[in-house]
Amino acid sequence: MNRNKKLKRPVASFIVLTNVIFWPLFCLVGAVKLLGFPTWVFDVIRCLSAWSSTFAFAILFPKIYPGQSFLHFVKQKFKNRLNGSVIFSVLTIQVVIFIIILSLVMNNHQTDSIFTISSWVILSYYFFRNLLSGPLGEELGWRGFALLELQKKYSALVASIIIGFWWGLWHLPIWLTTGFMGMDLLQYSGFFMIAIIATSIIMAGFYNINQNLIIPIIIHQFFNFFIGLVNGHLVDLMMYNAILYSVAALLLIIINPKNALYKTKSIKS
Repeated sequence: MNRNKKLKRPVASFIVLTNVIFWPLFCLVGAVKLLGFPTWVFDVIRCLSAWSSTFAFAILFPKIYPGQSFLHFVKQKFKNRLNGSVIFSVLTIQVVIFIIILSLVMNNHQTDSIFTISSWVILSYYFFRNLLSGPLGEELGWRGFALLELQKKYSALVASIIIGFWWGLWHLPIWLTTGFMGMDLLQYSGFFMIAIIATSIIMAGFYNINQNLIIPIIIHQFFNFFIGLVNGHLVDLMMYNAILYSVAALLLIIINPKNALYKTKSIKS
């Protein structure tokens, strides 16, 4: 038997294994919460569950890229020089969206306090906890591998929609723990999927312009971070994000369709 035989459907295998790893870890998160373990234990297990895509990719790596070094692959994803204009653009887009959402929440008088966090110490902790339990653990697999692998066959736009769909469904267990039921759960799930696919399109566009994994990590980080700062009804917040990120994705398609979204690039793994 040829031990270096290459995996035939690497992206599909990655998606399946990511979910196989994630579900038990997520159940463990729930068990830790119910059994009253210390907060730090809960945070560690939750962080590990967020890294399920990285674990899955690392396990499959020898079959996806036989003879290559996993560590070298990871280093390559960060080797390109960061483009200041790209970072400025993605931060501007997300800050503008955040400000619009803040104004909508304030106008609706949904809560007495507009922010969920008031202490700078807690804010800093929340920022880095969010970074560890989301963007750093997810982006190597979903964007660093799966997105670029699909772009060998599909346009960036199609690849980003495919990845956005499966990345969104990967969050299914989280939807079921929101406490929503009936129409609220359907609305939250629908808006979540729209927002996540729109964000995936934005990630693909800017990642293709500046192929450094820091770019999708930044976009992912501030998507999560900003939505967690606003004290409002979660369904409404997700609706606002779905609408505004979709508008941003559409503008990106209109402004830079050739280089960012439609052109299938020649990508080195």
